[in-house]
Amino acid sequence: MKPASPLSRFWAEFRESKVAFVALAIVVALVGVALAAPLIAPQNPYALADLVLMDARRPPGYVGSGGFTHILGTDAQGRDLFSAILYGLRISLQMGLIAGFIAFVVGVSLGLGAAYMGGRREAFIMRIIDLQLAFPAILLALVLSALLGQGKAQLITALVAAQYAYFARTAHGAAAAERGKDYVEAALSTPLPGWKVVFRHILPNCLPPLIVVATVQVANAIALEATLSFLGVGLPVTEPSLGALIANGFQYMLSGRYWISIYPGVALIVLIVAINLVGDQIRDQVNPRLKR
Repeated sequence: MKPASPLSRFWAEFRESKVAFVALAIVVALVGVALAAPLIAPQNPYALADLVLMDARRPPGYVGSGGFTHILGTDAQGRDLFSAILYGLRISLQMGLIAGFIAFVVGVSLGLGAAYMGGRREAFIMRIIDLQLAFPAILLALVLSALLGQGKAQLITALVAAQYAYFARTAHGAAAAERGKDYVEAALSTPLPGWKVVFRHILPNCLPPLIVVATVQVANAIALEATLSFLGVGLPVTEPSLGALIANGFQYMLSGRYWISIYPGVALIVLIVAINLVGDQIRDQVNPRLKR
């Protein structure tokens, strides 16, 4: 009988945790509805010509002028809130994944490069990383977003700058532990270029902790984007990210129109918590000593 592969064993152990399995199912479902938003959403919240101001701030279950029922109500611009949340999920996931991927590439490259070079260059790079880690990520992202202005490219730049240091520190710690091992020394004695040794031999052994950090940082990037958009320095109001949707209804909370902020907030919390639960389970399987 053929032995089970490491991936199949990992998946079998992952499924034993009902909480993590349900969280993964929620993440997959949210990603699915976000991708299918143009097919599922009864209204395109970007089509400003289709919005009717007379339908603004209507409660859940209201039948609008378009003839369909606003099951979650409408926001201050008359957008169907259910449609806006679906499109907002797309933007939040897009920002989190793109910023997380770029931060992963930049941070891992710096961490591996510092561990490989050693000496003063390693100390210089890591002191800069340590200096950045001394500042809260939200503060750095807030300052950069205010300086760069609103827009997707500007927001991604701010998120990457606020998060790459976490990947760099993790990659450097894992690579430094691998750097002195015999198999690395043997690879360095071959004619292979140094960068090939790093990415072919050292990086694969550093991936488990980096995957855990990547899962957490994607959730953090989504939360940071929502916070910046809520504060008005993230995405513009014409793009209904979850943070912007919460901000649009915040001023109406005391007047009883809770649904404008509550429903996008619930969607944001469910997404972030589900991703974090999946990351916790991956962390526990990668390093059982950290299991609670």
